[in-house]
Amino acid sequence: MFRRGLDAVLYSSVWLAGAAAAQTAASFRRWPGAGPGWRVVALVFAATLLVYNLDAALPFKHGQPAGGSGRKAWQQRHRRGLALLAGAAALGAGYLFLADGWWRYLPLLLPLAALALLYSWPLGRWRGQRRALREVPLLKVFLIAGVWSAITVGLPMLALHRPLAEAAGLLAQRFCLVLALAIVFDIRDLSRDRAAGTRTFPVVLGVGGARAVALAFLAGAMLLGVGRGVPPLGLALTGLAAATVIGLAAERRGDYFFAFWADGVLLVPAALYWWG
Repeated sequence: MFRRGLDAVLYSSVWLAGAAAAQTAASFRRWPGAGPGWRVVALVFAATLLVYNLDAALPFKHGQPAGGSGRKAWQQRHRRGLALLAGAAALGAGYLFLADGWWRYLPLLLPLAALALLYSWPLGRWRGQRRALREVPLLKVFLIAGVWSAITVGLPMLALHRPLAEAAGLLAQRFCLVLALAIVFDIRDLSRDRAAGTRTFPVVLGVGGARAVALAFLAGAMLLGVGRGVPPLGLALTGLAAATVIGLAAERRGDYFFAFWADGVLLVPAALYWWG
């Protein structure tokens, strides 16, 4: 029973959406006097569930062999449930979007929504074939980090009616951290990406080279944190957790390593900030 529940939380992206929500809530707390912004946190949680479960429910993905991936096999067995969860998340996000007046920021939010949805949907044509943005060489980790940091930092700034420039340091730090961890998932997908002709850092540089790039971005995140005056203990724990995951990342690692531990690193800085 516990194992089935854990699989559902991890493979339906509830755990990942919780990390996005926690980071959004932590962003609010960085400005004295700011409220917790729970409706914005709920919007980010719902929107993350929507995007990731739409991706998991893509029709063409269910024609692909699961191989040894328990995550992919679980998603194939629960395709209808993932689609229903995406639908519920769309209703929740849509209500909050309209009720809280986010439509006023539509010119700013539409590009982010388009990037998130076009990440896996092969709607564009390149060299005679339909391609998704994730297939552009070396782009997908930058895309993930950019959208993630823009949402978890940018939405709180819009809600607080503060200029984004005030959060430039936090935005850059979160971008570097998420990018470093996104490379870990490219290591997981090495064989699949190589077979599909998708040029990622592990495909181009090998696993060792990809780890070095990820550690370089992690170091950048830590330096930006020092410059912002982040408490040293919290910064050190975040860096240690992320460096451990990067160092241990390998294609042979089980699904729980990536779904629980690698995604879980994103919760560490938010949890430490709330605890502190």
